[in-house]
Amino acid sequence: MATLVLPGETFHSSWLECAAEFDGAHRDGAGGEDWPLEDLRDPGSFRRFVAELHAEALPETARKPGYVPCTYLWLVDDETVIGSLAIRHELNDFLLNEGGHIGYSVRPSARRRGHAARALKNALPIARQLGISPVLATCDEDNDASRATIEKNGGILEDIRHGKRRYWIPTA
Repeated sequence: MATLVLPGETFHSSWLECAAEFDGAHRDGAGGEDWPLEDLRDPGSFRRFVAELHAEALPETARKPGYVPCTYLWLVDDETVIGSLAIRHELNDFLLNEGGHIGYSVRPSARRRGHAARALKNALPIARQLGISPVLATCDEDNDASRATIEKNGGILEDIRHGKRRYWIPTA
């Protein structure tokens, strides 16, 4: 059964395989937008990348404008990275309207098996520990799979903005 874990160097090759499956497409909840995949093949670069993901959870970490403190987690099934999830500790205007507190993605070969729903369910108590309640989760209007994942976890639709369905999920 897949579980959420903190990013770690031991997952280097599995993480690379997972990232490659997205074929350059955006991976919600993955972080590391400034890290080219080719650079992350180097173990030293990957080590720095993992350290950066951990540091993003700290309020004192310097970050680009528009970014907020964020806890990054990897979805792992039997030592295989099958996805990623990010819990954003606060909402700025963009996150309030489009991005939400939690973003997630599952590698294409592992989709349609309930991994995203389980990952979101397991992220809710972590969000609660971070003082986030309720959680805002969003998805594209036409993303039926993500809509079902959010609704399965108790998401209550507030509205649709800029093509994004906005749901509030209780964490208590």
